[in-house]
Amino acid sequence: MRWLVLGGSGFVGSAVLRALHASGIEAHGLSASRLATAADAPVALLATADATDTAGLEAAMAGYDVVVNAAGLATPSATGGTDLLGANALLPAVVARAASAAGVRRLIHLSSAAVQGRTPMLDETGTVRPFSAYSRSKALGEQALDLAAAREPSLSVVTVRATSVQGEGRPTTAALARLARSPLASVASPGTARSPITSVDSLAELVLALGTHPGALPARVLQPWEGLTVRTVLEAAGGHPRVLPAALCRAAVRGGYLVSSLVRGRLDGHVRRVELMWFGQDQVPGWAAGHGVVPTARVREVLADAGRAAPGAGGR
Repeated sequence: MRWLVLGGSGFVGSAVLRALHASGIEAHGLSASRLATAADAPVALLATADATDTAGLEAAMAGYDVVVNAAGLATPSATGGTDLLGANALLPAVVARAASAAGVRRLIHLSSAAVQGRTPMLDETGTVRPFSAYSRSKALGEQALDLAAAREPSLSVVTVRATSVQGEGRPTTAALARLARSPLASVASPGTARSPITSVDSLAELVLALGTHPGALPARVLQPWEGLTVRTVLEAAGGHPRVLPAALCRAAVRGGYLVSSLVRGRLDGHVRRVELMWFGQDQVPGWAAGHGVVPTARVREVLADAGRAAPGAGGR
């Protein structure tokens, strides 16, 4: 079995390649083409994908059994634009078209649980509730890929909804560790809400399990929970969070979104990060738990390492 990882030099793609190589699998990375589009609806994106020249991509995929699309723009604070739509919304459908033409057996597309926005319970349905330009671009990518996959019965397509993925060297992880050790570290009472914080190596392990699974796969698989609550996330990174009244936190979140609406939602991403720190987000056990392929939980160690490396923690 030969694997090709699009975006293999990126944060997630490089972790997937490490996991594959550690398992003795022949795998190679490939940089994805830079695409741009103004199309902002699934049908329009599919039409644009059909008009995109994929000859080079098809040639690069020839001879591979599994393709992982780990490419895209991981910019949750982005305000939109044709580059964001091209990378996150158009590219998945283009990759599916090329993979099918190249005879690839399985395509694993890496999406984000952010597509379901503020829903109380993350799941594996096609329901999306994007709240920002970034999450909308990822949701459109899923929807366009669904349309493309329906036309390619010989290609097994699965979308992985990654949650809040952390790992060594990621600026988001370093920022979380700094926050945990700051006076701003806090949770909404009682602090036991589940947090969707996960580790990149566990995500890579899930991708490996999906690519080697002998049977049929569902359209979507949610990255499993790694066992931390909003309080233990901050504590794992070396923090001592304050426990705030839940009613006060809810009022603050409502006020934050109200202010953001006055500036056309430009603050939604920032408010959402605070909301997740306070209230977390629950999720269904999902396909992975039902099939016994839940990855090893590693995020506690990732956060501990980041906490030790944070300014004022004495370094390593």
